[in-house]
Amino acid sequence: MEDKLLELLTVYEWDHVRGPADAPFTLIEYGDYECPDCGRLFQSLRAIQDQLGPKLRLIYRHYPYSGIHKHAQMAAEVAEAAAAQGRFWEMHDLLFENQAALERKHLLDYALRLQLDVERVRRELKEETHFQRVRKNFIEGVQNGVNGTPGLFLNGVRQQGSFDEAQVRAMLA
Repeated sequence: MEDKLLELLTVYEWDHVRGPADAPFTLIEYGDYECPDCGRLFQSLRAIQDQLGPKLRLIYRHYPYSGIHKHAQMAAEVAEAAAAQGRFWEMHDLLFENQAALERKHLLDYALRLQLDVERVRRELKEETHFQRVRKNFIEGVQNGVNGTPGLFLNGVRQQGSFDEAQVRAMLA
């Protein structure tokens, strides 16, 4: 069990991290860009991180429920395509701000809006360049006991609940 906890605390060089490494709170989210609960959590975390600043480090890992959310996998892949061009968090935010518009044409529009190399993004989506990266996150989530989104771990400990803003603030108190 302790080995499992140490594994959860690991932040990998390929993780998407927002916040300082020495933050007292590290929140790992396994999320799905089409999940309504993840969208609500996104709004809450934005407000909380604005308030806590350097006290909170957020890590986002993909957990697309492709069987339920038909655009989730491609949205995760476009986030990775943006990451390859140094703009993961900007794309992450756009995807959550526009959860109802995650078809390929919308994703390419977001790439254009972020001034990415749109042809490169288009090619990477077509060739599924980032499929395995997203799949790796998903498999790791399963191995860590994630069975729904959002899946949250605070300082390596799995959190349960609805994750409304009040509950997340209480976790970080």
